[in-house]
Amino acid sequence: MHGKRGRILPYALTLLLSLALASAGAAADKVIKIGAVYPLTGNIASTGLDCLHGAELAVDIINGKYPDLNLPLAKTAGLPNLGGAKLKLVVADTKGEPRNGQAEAERLVTEEKVVGMIGAYQSAVTKTASQATERLKIPYVCSDSSSPTLTERGLKYFFRVSPHDAGFARDQLQFLKDLEKAKGVKIGTIAVLYENTEFGSNVGKQVLMLAPEYGFKVVADISYTANATDVTSEVGRLIKANPDVLMHASYITDAILFTKTFKEMGFNPKGILTFAGYIEPGYLPAVKADGNDIIVRSTFALDLAKSKPLVAKVNALFKKKYGIDMSENAARSFAAPFVIADAINRARTTEAEAVVKALLATNIPGSEMIYPWKGIQFDPKSHQNIHARGILVQIQNQNYVTVWPFDSAAAKVIWPFPAWKTRK
Repeated sequence: MHGKRGRILPYALTLLLSLALASAGAAADKVIKIGAVYPLTGNIASTGLDCLHGAELAVDIINGKYPDLNLPLAKTAGLPNLGGAKLKLVVADTKGEPRNGQAEAERLVTEEKVVGMIGAYQSAVTKTASQATERLKIPYVCSDSSSPTLTERGLKYFFRVSPHDAGFARDQLQFLKDLEKAKGVKIGTIAVLYENTEFGSNVGKQVLMLAPEYGFKVVADISYTANATDVTSEVGRLIKANPDVLMHASYITDAILFTKTFKEMGFNPKGILTFAGYIEPGYLPAVKADGNDIIVRSTFALDLAKSKPLVAKVNALFKKKYGIDMSENAARSFAAPFVIADAINRARTTEAEAVVKALLATNIPGSEMIYPWKGIQFDPKSHQNIHARGILVQIQNQNYVTVWPFDSAAAKVIWPFPAWKTRK
């Protein structure tokens, strides 16, 4: 009997061990689906792909093991509180259209069974896509759309990591005031130029509202169709208005078109300050040196690596994976997967109410991100990251360099904007 019991015991231990290993394996194989909606066809497809690349790298880091990266969940493979579960991006093409963005968001939730959403770059598309996720009670973490109205709707399931355009507009106006003090120049008048979707219209609205507060007079208020093919009329109006500074909100195709038309028609303000389109990866290859000296709002620059080595490490991974340096758009989109994964991990479930509660308790320190922020914490009412802020970069020698805030600048700002006829 003793001999028989001795033979049974090892079998029992082996069986228990096998079951334990199988259970651990099943947990490690668990996949958490996150929807990712971006414009992957259409006139800003290159931008959508760039945003997607940023999100994909973040998921690679979360799912892998990167002990030398001080990023949320980087040091463990997968989500440790869910047995090593891995994130999977389920990608959908919005085609740059609000109606399609809404339909794709609904499809990802109802058919693909995603438990969270990120994207969609264009504010007008994010607006409709997040209406769908709100109705379906799915958390949406946005890090790439900037219209202020997105976090003014009282939505329960929508959160934004990055700055909005009211803050970006204030940054640019404050830069002009700081420039007056630093260089002893006088700036009196501003022209506002913007594409007429949710994004551009709200930039225009913010600048028009805030400019008088900073002592500037708006001498031109010009909107145009985002997919315009001829902008000579708009540039003619700018030349007639003769502003000291132009503030322009665009996407990439119109940024390229306006740059070429500025040069052709000789539009020469003292400064050109811009939003969005001028910082997208396809812009400089299209306009080359004609982009020099234009200033763009941003949340990221490669020269931040001087004070934040994490930037260089992440950029090296991005360049290895995609063959190019990380852009501002890719860097902004890089944030959302970390934020939603961190919340799911702390919630220990993908159940929406628990994830929303965890998102509201988010407290990611600035040392664990590639942006010049104090951290990520969401306002309990608006769900806007209270620490998000912008920087200004200027194109110098066809590179984006930080020029403001002045105390953290990598290079001195070139001012005024050199006349086109003096450029090489």
